[in-house]
Amino acid sequence: MIGNQNITKENRQAEEECLIFDTHTHYDDVQFDGDRTELFENIAQRGYCIVNVGASLASTKKSIALAKKYAFVHAAAGVHPTSTGELTEENFKMLSALLDEEKVVAVGEIGLDYYWEKEPGRECPREMQKYWFGRQLALAVEKDMPVIIHSRDAAEDTFLLIRKECERARANGRQLTGVIHCFSSGKEMAKDYVNLGFFLGIGGVLTFKNARRIREVVEEIPLSYLVLETDCPYLSPEPYRGQRNSSLNLPLVVNEIAHIKGISKEEVICATTKNAKQLYRLL
Repeated sequence: MIGNQNITKENRQAEEECLIFDTHTHYDDVQFDGDRTELFENIAQRGYCIVNVGASLASTKKSIALAKKYAFVHAAAGVHPTSTGELTEENFKMLSALLDEEKVVAVGEIGLDYYWEKEPGRECPREMQKYWFGRQLALAVEKDMPVIIHSRDAAEDTFLLIRKECERARANGRQLTGVIHCFSSGKEMAKDYVNLGFFLGIGGVLTFKNARRIREVVEEIPLSYLVLETDCPYLSPEPYRGQRNSSLNLPLVVNEIAHIKGISKEEVICATTKNAKQLYRLL
């Protein structure tokens, strides 16, 4: 894969020893500026692996810098739907070049977000979102890289655009794969994504008292299609809801999945870590 050619011996060892894999983090966020180094030391000591996900060109560059500095970190390069206003043809070429950087394993996070489309100061019209979402999906196919999908209040449009790009890729002898980050739709749409070969990202929301729909998804969908994520610093699981999240909280999500599936925590960790490595082609 283009974005993952120059992994060092130290990086490979970190991948092989990975105990829990957090597939979606934002450790470049300012909320970690005060203790990022200490937190990363703790995460590394526990044998965790993470992917730090870009949401803009600036955060993508920060994610790549973190991946180059820490053996247990990989990066994703992409522009979040609410940041698509920054994209131009020139900046899109820059994004394409960033995907070729060492330890970049995915295009993301990309997608559609209709919740914030009219927020003053961060307007992101639907047609603009759809255009750049389509361009980034096509770029992922061109680079032969998985995608990390963000979808908020746009479930149907997100799925239709992904399915269309999957069909176009197959028609040209290519493929489009990836993960639906913070999956929040029902079990029928979950099955539709699984049928396309996509993984579902499961995080702290699963522990919320009102999480009936995502609990049904975890119960229904085979473990082989689930991966762990935090979206930190956001979406902390109970009993830390509302506080800053980190990968150290993932055992709480593991416990919930194990309870729902009626299996051991070790089985959940083993399967989801293997799934994450398959998703990001690190096997």
